[in-house]
Amino acid sequence: MEGKQLNVRSIYSFIFLFLLSFKPLVTEAQSPNYVGDDCNSTTTTSLSSAYKANLNSVLSWLSSDAATSKGYNHNSFGNNTPGADAAVYGLYDCRGDVSGYFCQFCVSTASREVLQRCSNRVSAIIWYDFCILRYSNENFFGNVTVDPSWNHSGPKNVSSVEEIQKGEGFMRSLIRKATVETNQLYYMDGFNLSSTQRRYGMVQCSRDLTNEGCSQCLEAMLAKVPKCCEHKLGWQVSTASCLIKYDDYIFYLFHNPASSVSVPDTQIAKQRSGSKAKLLIIGLSVLGAVALLCFSVYCFWFRKRTRSGRKTGGRIPDTIRLSSYHNVQTDETLNPDVPIIPLNTILQSTDNFSEASKLGEGGFGPVYKGTLPDGRKIAVKRLSESSGQGSEEFKNEVMFIAKLQHRNLVRLLACCLEEKEKILVYEYMTNASLDFHLFDERKKRQLDWKLRLSIIHGIAKGLLYLHEDSRLKVIHRDLKASNVLLDDEMNPKISDFGLARSFEKGQNQANTRRVMGTYGYMAPEYAMEGLFSVKSDVFSYGVLVLEIICGKKNSGFYLSECGQSLTLYAWKVWCAGKCLELMDPVLEECCVESEVVKCIHIGLLCVQEDAADRPTMSTVVVMLASDMMSLPKPNQPAFSVGRMTLDDASTSKSSKNLSINDVTVSNIFPR
Repeated sequence: MEGKQLNVRSIYSFIFLFLLSFKPLVTEAQSPNYVGDDCNSTTTTSLSSAYKANLNSVLSWLSSDAATSKGYNHNSFGNNTPGADAAVYGLYDCRGDVSGYFCQFCVSTASREVLQRCSNRVSAIIWYDFCILRYSNENFFGNVTVDPSWNHSGPKNVSSVEEIQKGEGFMRSLIRKATVETNQLYYMDGFNLSSTQRRYGMVQCSRDLTNEGCSQCLEAMLAKVPKCCEHKLGWQVSTASCLIKYDDYIFYLFHNPASSVSVPDTQIAKQRSGSKAKLLIIGLSVLGAVALLCFSVYCFWFRKRTRSGRKTGGRIPDTIRLSSYHNVQTDETLNPDVPIIPLNTILQSTDNFSEASKLGEGGFGPVYKGTLPDGRKIAVKRLSESSGQGSEEFKNEVMFIAKLQHRNLVRLLACCLEEKEKILVYEYMTNASLDFHLFDERKKRQLDWKLRLSIIHGIAKGLLYLHEDSRLKVIHRDLKASNVLLDDEMNPKISDFGLARSFEKGQNQANTRRVMGTYGYMAPEYAMEGLFSVKSDVFSYGVLVLEIICGKKNSGFYLSECGQSLTLYAWKVWCAGKCLELMDPVLEECCVESEVVKCIHIGLLCVQEDAADRPTMSTVVVMLASDMMSLPKPNQPAFSVGRMTLDDASTSKSSKNLSINDVTVSNIFPR
């Protein structure tokens, strides 16, 4: 019966945990909520087979137990065998505001990764935002451990010395409540720093400790704050036995049942004193209770719809899993771990998909800018019901981007599949797309040669990762200026994998009857025969390099005074020894001529008509990095890559300051 009951707390955990996960403490190469580990207290050693077996048993037990317990437990294996030295003691402890599914998810992740990060160690500790896991060959249950410790502080500074004093007093009050008043070994609450500012704190101990041991550990952590963090607005200090955290936003999932939620003084000052204030508080409480009831009913409904997905670790529900997609055969590819975000959160972040938040629209559907409750900006792609190709592109986005992590690829943060919606949530790119700057006569002046060269390098590294260094061998098939996004430091990130395809091991090219892409960037063998390979992307890259150098679109270049395509014009000036005539005039005073000539040379090598003549992206990266490498002479580029039909006009829709650009689909017919 327990499995059929409404676990509202777990649902709340899901929603808030997801939002908090957008505030990572570490680089994207690490797990989303990984904090740190301690593998240095013991040296690497060759573990006995008995110890390895007991260690695996402990980690497996901890992982499974976390799904059913209240967030904490410990166990040991092998300690009852007389004379054996293979005993393993293990413990996990989830934060007091996290339980159920998300506790289990965190512990399972920790159990898996601790063996990778701390291989061949007889003891180890690993921290996450929401749980801690440790094991050892010695019994540590009930012992207070204050070293090693870990600390993290935010970028903002406190407003005054008075705040430091108030914050310390507040944290001491939380310690007292956790260890003396409630005996629950954790506590979280907030206080009004001023009439306009509020601060929040949390303390927690490993629940194998006594109240006295917990107090000892928390006081030791608080004593470390002046040395590392007291002048910072947000900080956390942790050790294996306890943690303390302080910040200016509600980072925990629940208030304590015994704690009160203070209304900021600015609101209290607006209320009348006496009975009217009391009536107002009662009324608000009733409204809050009604809202909570309604939300609980909604959560129950939502939980039933997504139960299959939640049982697989937050993956996509079986009903829309990509296992039927025939181009990829491995199970790993078919089950991407993409967080699922509630539709309600997306609606709030985009103001119900308001026109004001709309960034643009394309073949996939509209794109919106959103702001999460913690202030983080996101880009939201919403599949249009009238989009014919959108459903397949949605599958591709989830399939590929979820498995690809590189500094020059855009990050997919989450997806939503609620109420017939198909929504993708990306990191928001402050500086929109490359075409937004490159093809605007005023904005292109901000792209000096150093920056353009950096973008050329970054795109090449992103493609190299797709072709050779990622878990999948991925062909993008729609590389163009509008699908290269720029972050706040103008670093390029390849986006939009709606047309991407992956190759199996040993496969070098494939054929399709459905030729889709963007006019002006398509390799001739793909446009004419439907053949695509890594060399198809190389061709698109070559076109893009030439566009970056000259600051004009290839597809519209014939409309200029040159009267021909960009690639053919580049070939003619190359043959005439006048490469710099191709260069954007705004670069004349800031360019390095030898670098410009080399990039034009590389661009022409990439757009050669015969795919076999084009270099691989690994060769391109080497050519870009070397000043001494002798480059081969390019052959003449293709004269034509097809003719755009009337369908192309219908897929090209207006866009504003796009952060995530939609696929432009062109039907190509051979001449």
